[in-house]
Amino acid sequence: MIYKVLYQELPEEIPVRERTKSVYVEGESLRQVRKKLNERKYNIEYIHEMDEAHLDYEKLSDDFKVENI
Repeated sequence: MIYKVLYQELPEEIPVRERTKSVYVEGESLRQVRKKLNERKYNIEYIHEMDEAHLDYEKLSDDFKVENI
């Protein structure tokens, strides 16, 4: 399963839409994705499980890259 993670790079930073970044992570569950990203100390706003239609749309972007942590 692929998840889209929206986050702020600094854990103490207040979420601001203009500074929100995203990363695509492959994992078996939401819990596993959170555990994998724990060492990066991100301020995670939201983790979205990608369905097939959304994933196909995101693949059209030049910035699409799945991280297998």
